[in-house]
Amino acid sequence: MRVAQHRWTSEGDWKVRSNGSVPKEPQLVLVFGAQQLLSDATVFRRLRERFPIGTLVCCSTAGEISQEEVTDDSLVATELELERSSLRVVARELRDPAESAAVGSEVAAALSAPSLRHVVVLCEGLSINGSALAEGMRKRLPETVAVTGGLAGDGARMATTCVGCDAPPKPGQVVAIGFYGDALHVGFCSLGGWDPFGPEREITRSKGNVLYELDGKSALQLYREYLGEHAEQLPSSGLLFPLAVRAPDSATSLVRTLLAVDDEHESITYAGDIPQHSRARLMRANFDRLIEGAVGAAREAARPTDPDVTTLALLVSCVGRKLLLGQRIEEEVEGVREVLGPGPVLAGFYSYGEICPQMGAVRCELHNQTMTITTLWEETV
Repeated sequence: MRVAQHRWTSEGDWKVRSNGSVPKEPQLVLVFGAQQLLSDATVFRRLRERFPIGTLVCCSTAGEISQEEVTDDSLVATELELERSSLRVVARELRDPAESAAVGSEVAAALSAPSLRHVVVLCEGLSINGSALAEGMRKRLPETVAVTGGLAGDGARMATTCVGCDAPPKPGQVVAIGFYGDALHVGFCSLGGWDPFGPEREITRSKGNVLYELDGKSALQLYREYLGEHAEQLPSSGLLFPLAVRAPDSATSLVRTLLAVDDEHESITYAGDIPQHSRARLMRANFDRLIEGAVGAAREAARPTDPDVTTLALLVSCVGRKLLLGQRIEEEVEGVREVLGPGPVLAGFYSYGEICPQMGAVRCELHNQTMTITTLWEETV
């Protein structure tokens, strides 16, 4: 496997780093960048000119990860050439959030094959039900095939996200990349590091990913009471206070990020499902535990292989973590580097949701406020 990474900044220069062997005929070019750059047709044309070979997949972000650095308003392009494996990319349009499960099923069916090893999905970040998308993909993929990836971002603005495949990126797109062949090895893990606070409450009224009531009271009003002075900055301040959702018969929770509020209906929209009669609890950050979560995810993603053989590590971390860590944000990426060693190219972005199986499982789920890591390498002859 050959990997090279190119980073463009507002200064107009491209900086290049490879893992020692520059791709000659890359099959894939992953581009993570600011929404306002990627939605510019001129920028896409220049990307295509710079990378004429390989499928060009673009995804807007809330921050770009390039090696140990985290940047904003930049473009990070990572070329990938598989030497003993293969890949295929499919794209579908999502016209309505209600279609999320169906679109997930469509892209999974299009990729499914006996030699399929792994799927990476990049998708619309706002007008989507990430839980339903993951469920649709699970139902059409073999039980042994995992899915990792994330929802596109738009900084802390939460206005418009865009994704594209060999075309100028735009809203409402879902792109999935299938990796094939026995020579390919994949590791993955998703961990958080948030602390719960306040009482656990019952979700007494919800529909899909929209929450109306907790313990029979307006969920939006309860949020405002707990957020205090932060309530005036909703919905963006809601990124700092995610919701842990637990099924009544389960000991584990999934974290959900707030995407939007509706004052008229006193409702809150999240990135994933909020099942009625589940239990919910607000969460807040513990800085050291957030960084420990990223390091722990790297350790699990590197197993059971030697970290030194990893060629590419795809990092998808949540925008809420970035907002909270602030100037310390690079510490979580540096922690990943310490675990994986100097060899692999680190590429990724800050997202509105992460897709990955729970610890020790293959069944993919939507997560929020986690660091999700996917490691890729090929066996040598």
